[in-house]
Amino acid sequence: MPLDHAHPVDAEAVFRAREDGITADQAVRLSTTLSLLAEPTRLRILYALDKVGELCVGDLALTLGVGEDATSYALRMLRTAGLVATRKDGRVVYYRLSPTFPEPLLEHCLRRLVDLSMADLDPAS
Repeated sequence: MPLDHAHPVDAEAVFRAREDGITADQAVRLSTTLSLLAEPTRLRILYALDKVGELCVGDLALTLGVGEDATSYALRMLRTAGLVATRKDGRVVYYRLSPTFPEPLLEHCLRRLVDLSMADLDPAS
């Protein structure tokens, strides 16, 4: 890809950005995962499971104040993405965060983003 600009090119910075960046394929995969987290019910499910360990569909629906169908659909998407795991006890299926769930995602990233979204941002600052 040519570096055709009207201004001087910082070849070293361009090289570092390319080497240390993510590929287009990685960006698509990351964007897909983040879009799963952009839906309020799915995000609230992850927070609830983080707090109490595991819940069945009915208990999650009561916790969130949404219908069981919406809860089941959200859980199915989270499970397909590998973000939640299940445990069956008789006919009841319990959901929990996947053992490979990136804990820093909730603790550091999402909680901070929630804080930022609640802040009264001053456009002048």
